[in-house]
Amino acid sequence: MKRNNAITLLLITGVIWSTGGFIIKLIPWSPFAIAGLRSGIAFIILYFFAKPKSFSFNYYTKLGAFFYVLMVVCFVFGNKMTSAGNVILIQYAAPIYVALFGFYFLKEKSSKVDWLALVVIFSGLCFFFLEEISADQLQGKLMAFLSGVGFAGLTICMRKEKNQSPIHSVLIGNFLTFFICSPSYFNGLSSSLESWSLLIFLGIVQLGFSYILYSTAIKYVTALDAIIYPVIEPIINPLLAFLILGELMTGKAIFGGFLVLIGVVGRGVIKSNKGEYF
Repeated sequence: MKRNNAITLLLITGVIWSTGGFIIKLIPWSPFAIAGLRSGIAFIILYFFAKPKSFSFNYYTKLGAFFYVLMVVCFVFGNKMTSAGNVILIQYAAPIYVALFGFYFLKEKSSKVDWLALVVIFSGLCFFFLEEISADQLQGKLMAFLSGVGFAGLTICMRKEKNQSPIHSVLIGNFLTFFICSPSYFNGLSSSLESWSLLIFLGIVQLGFSYILYSTAIKYVTALDAIIYPVIEPIINPLLAFLILGELMTGKAIFGGFLVLIGVVGRGVIKSNKGEYF
């Protein structure tokens, strides 16, 4: 596969991921129930796609699975506690963590353009925590931050396994999420057709199909590329939340999100014009 094709897959992945925020809010279940059942469905889809004869349980596969659980559980909690726009834009500070640790683990050096973009992204992130917020909103933003840490950690681990089976971390992570969240399945789940339909979409498409694309593309791009190019997600996610839920973001959050997007998009444009991909 060519690198440009891999980037196209990452952009499609970002579009699919962007549907998660508002759909999670539409399902009136506990965060653990949504996270666990979504991952259980995604595990089935990914298992039949990968058809593993055996699982790789090396260090980076297990570490990647841990980061995956952290990412998906905290993402759902974050969306229940604060706005979908806040969650996704805070999560997209993840390139900072990839740049900091990517060279140590992957020997993928970050350029001056990368670091300039990361300064802009981090500055934008700070604005999310400058506004006056309730305790629940603060907890939601902290959950979004932890989800970003999980996203970065998973990306590094999957990239480390690029010559093996990077999808194994996602498979194991989905199974662990389903198992860990299982006590929540016995309380408060409605039999609403709408809720179950939305959950099935989250499991099959938003999580399952998207990670088929992501695990395929990550073999042909750097870890920083893999976490930056799905940038369309933090653009579409708050827009969908506003159009469907009427969810608004504060002025400081909007400005912070603008800086995050400037850092991400600006880096992509500059490096593309320079032909500086690695």
